[in-house]
Amino acid sequence: MDRAPGLSVRLKLTLSYAGFLMLAGVVLLAATWEALLHNAHIGVVVIVRSRTDIVRDFGPDTVRALAFLLVFGLVGGWFLAGRMLAPLTRITDATRTAATGSLSHRIRLPGRSDEFRELADAFDTMLARLEAHDAEQRRFAANASHELRTPLAISQALLDVARGDPDRDNGELVDRLRAVNTRAIDLTEALLVLSRAEQGAFTREPVDLSLLADEATETLLPLAEKRGVTLDTSGDIAPAHGSQPLLLQMTANLVHNAIVHNLPERGTVWVRTTVRPRSAVLTVENTGERLPPERVSTLTEPFRRGSERIHADHAGVGLGLAIVRTITQAHGGTLTLTARPAGGLRVTVELPAQPQR
Repeated sequence: MDRAPGLSVRLKLTLSYAGFLMLAGVVLLAATWEALLHNAHIGVVVIVRSRTDIVRDFGPDTVRALAFLLVFGLVGGWFLAGRMLAPLTRITDATRTAATGSLSHRIRLPGRSDEFRELADAFDTMLARLEAHDAEQRRFAANASHELRTPLAISQALLDVARGDPDRDNGELVDRLRAVNTRAIDLTEALLVLSRAEQGAFTREPVDLSLLADEATETLLPLAEKRGVTLDTSGDIAPAHGSQPLLLQMTANLVHNAIVHNLPERGTVWVRTTVRPRSAVLTVENTGERLPPERVSTLTEPFRRGSERIHADHAGVGLGLAIVRTITQAHGGTLTLTARPAGGLRVTVELPAQPQR
């Protein structure tokens, strides 16, 4: 924003200090003059001194005293203002450094807590979050480019093979191309859902998490039966407030993730909904291999999986829990991932309850 040039804050503070000092001096001298004139009027001053004599004797000294106060106030105020505004200068320099794209710089203002130090600490916290967000976005862009490049490269390779071997069975080629294309479409749709949730561009309405859990498990039941996984759904009516399509996507992602990353046979997935005083809770728990805590903490990052990449139907594109985290945050909720001692994962989503009318 273009602004008209004005006085610096340091100069304003200097003039304020000097003006206050001058005002205090004028009041003090005025009181002294009033006392002298009053005493001269009642004859207390030695011998006979008229008011004219007092003005003539003390007037020059008064002017010199006021001039000294003015100079002293300006010089002292200038140095005091500079000392007081020194932290603000460091904050300004850090802001300009951050504006150039360098987010690693920190102010780290020393000393005890005051307004400037609170501002510096808040600015450092903001820079740390921006730096982490920027690094996450860079990783996401790199991973998304890699994931999108893979099906395109596979399609190119299949087409090159078909061109070099005209007698090759086209039916097999079409099937493989269809599978690769389906995976690319799934990845693109997942990226669109992720972007939509991050932007918060959705309509909120009353939603029952228990109904979403029933719908998600019913849809994914054939996949669970194919993989030998038992689905166990139960719980209370859990009213929340948000986007029904996005929350259904979140629930389906959790159930799908629990089915795919499970034991090869005789695995189990538990889907529970509960109600707390101010929130609705969805919990999806599954059996599976044991997960170390350091791996669990990274599962919500895009394109991170709890185990090695799964080359099978319904393997997912590596964005399931990332989408769950984004949808949960967009609804003002919390997401908690916990490794089960016996193996597997417990995911808890807590959303604000539906507001009372």
